[in-house]
Amino acid sequence: MPPSPASNRLRRAAVPAFAFLVTLFARFVTAVRGVWIGNEPSDRQRVYFANHASHGDFLLVWIVLSPRLRRRTRPVAGADYWLKSPLRRFIGCDVFNAVLIDRNRETRTRDPIEIMREAVDEGSSLILFPEGTRNETKDALQPFKAGLYHLAASRPALELVPVWIENLNRVMPKGEFVPVPLICSVIFGPTIQVAEGEAADAFLERARAALLALKPVRNGSAA
Repeated sequence: MPPSPASNRLRRAAVPAFAFLVTLFARFVTAVRGVWIGNEPSDRQRVYFANHASHGDFLLVWIVLSPRLRRRTRPVAGADYWLKSPLRRFIGCDVFNAVLIDRNRETRTRDPIEIMREAVDEGSSLILFPEGTRNETKDALQPFKAGLYHLAASRPALELVPVWIENLNRVMPKGEFVPVPLICSVIFGPTIQVAEGEAADAFLERARAALLALKPVRNGSAA
């Protein structure tokens, strides 16, 4: 049975309140701050591509953007996770208006690049994790999937902004349910774009290097 008009009105009314509470809680736990290096906030349409160590990664990127930019910026996320329960569906679809991708090649009915292009053509900026899945290895970054390249090559006017998320994996380690309060940073680097005729491998290596360059270094070694 489809939801009633009254139920839909209640859901729409709950969205801004829930977004405020989630933002307030995340700021309280992480004291997150945005750091812009060789770049600055802009109304231009962008793809923010970031490292991926936690399900909360997109939230921190979204939080440090201005309210005006938040309204047009959508995270790209796995449909299998965000459609798993009514609460996750509400958060992913209603609160954050996520661009949901079916990560299972056998069950998907649409090309993920097509879905992202559609969101871009509607005027949205995106938060994208080119590693594809959460990084649970000891390496700073996993190899990038080709999706970032194919999206950027098909929409060459897009500005691509590398974003390093620092410390969130320590706030909520895998398997833990109680967050550990730690100061987190979201570090935005200089914009890059796909060069005319640039091959996928070359671009992805350049994008990966641009992201790694933002990783803080402490005591002579990467943090």
